[in-house]
Amino acid sequence: MPESANLAELVCHCRQAWASKPSVPDPSRSMEKHSVAICFVHHAIAGLRARGIAPEPVLQAAGIAPALLAVPQARVSAASYSALWMEVAAALDDEFFGQDSRRMKCGSFAMLCHAIVGSKTLGQGLERVVRYFGLLLDDIRVRLEREGVDGEPGAGKRARAALVLTATSSQPPGVFAQETMLIMLHGLMSWLLRRRVPVLLAAFSYPEPAYAAEYRLMYSRHLAFGQPATALVFDAAWLDQPVHQDERSLKAFLRDAPHNVVVKYTDRTSVMARVRRQLRAQPPEQWPTFDRLAHDVHMSSSSLRRRLMEEGGTYQQLKDEMRRDLAIEALSHSSRPLAQIAAELGFAEPGAFHRAFRRWTGLRPGAYRGTPSQA
Repeated sequence: MPESANLAELVCHCRQAWASKPSVPDPSRSMEKHSVAICFVHHAIAGLRARGIAPEPVLQAAGIAPALLAVPQARVSAASYSALWMEVAAALDDEFFGQDSRRMKCGSFAMLCHAIVGSKTLGQGLERVVRYFGLLLDDIRVRLEREGVDGEPGAGKRARAALVLTATSSQPPGVFAQETMLIMLHGLMSWLLRRRVPVLLAAFSYPEPAYAAEYRLMYSRHLAFGQPATALVFDAAWLDQPVHQDERSLKAFLRDAPHNVVVKYTDRTSVMARVRRQLRAQPPEQWPTFDRLAHDVHMSSSSLRRRLMEEGGTYQQLKDEMRRDLAIEALSHSSRPLAQIAAELGFAEPGAFHRAFRRWTGLRPGAYRGTPSQA
C-alpha cells in the first residue's frame, strides 16, 4: 500500500486487470445484502482472541452460535453481524476491533458523525472524515483524491475521485482493517447523500481472497486485486452533491448503527432492486412467474432477463437469496416451527426446505436453530 500510489496509477493498473480478465456475471450478485458470510465473523472476533478474550460469550450475546464457526458455508443475518460489531467494540472498547495499534474508543464513530453532519457537500464531509480518522488511528490513513482520468473500457473520459487507504509504515494494515475501513467510508458516503453511492471500482492491495464474491455485494461489481493501493473509486461529480442530513436525522442514524453501515443504502435504480421490491411486497408462496414479473415491472421477458444478467444475476438466484436470508432471519430470531417457516417461504414440503437450506449454509435448519443462541 505505497504512499506514492495515486489515482491515475491505480486506474491504469486496474484497466490492465480488466483487459486480462473477462467480465463474467457473478451468480451471487445481489444489490441488497441481508446475510453475512461466516468468514467475516471470524475476522470480527480475531481481535478478541488476540487479547485473550473468549469469543463465545460475545457471539452468543450477538445471537450467533459459536458452533457456526466450524461450518465454512454458514451465514448469519445482517442484524446479528451488526450486533456482533457492537459487542466486540464494547468488549475491546475499540470500534476498530483491535485492528490498529491505537484504540478507536467507543463513541468515536458517533463523534465522527456529529463532525460531518454539518457539511455542505459530500466532498467537504469526506475531507472531514479523512482528517478525523487521521486523529483516531495510527497505522492506517485515508486520503481523498480528485483527478480526471480515462474511464474503464467502454466509458469516455470522466472525472474520478477515490478514497485511498495508505499505511504509516512498511507493514500494511491487515485485510480486515482495510475491509472495515471501506465499509465505514462507503456507509458514511451513502448516509450523507441518503442513497447508495455507486462505486465504479473497488481496488485492493492484497491478493484476491477465497470469499471475494462477497465483495461484489459489499462494494462494487468491478473489483481488482494486487493493486498499488486499496481504494474506492467513484464519479467525482458526487463530491459536489449537497448533504441531506442534519442533527435530527443523525439521531435516527446512530440509533440504527452499525446495521445501516453494514447494509448501506440500496441502489434503488437497479433492475435487481426493483425486482426485490416486487418480491418483498408479497409472501414467497405468491411470488410471480418470470413472465408475470416482467409484466409487473413493465418490461418484456427478454429485456428483463438481459438486464438481470447485466447486473450479474437471474430471477431464480434472486429468489434463492431472498429465501435464504428470510430463513436465516426466521431461524435466528423466531421460534416458529420449521414446517411453518418452510410453508411461509413457499416450499411445498419441509424436506425441500431442509435440502435447500443445507445447500445454502452447510447446515440443516434444525441444526442451525438447535445450536446455542440460535434457539
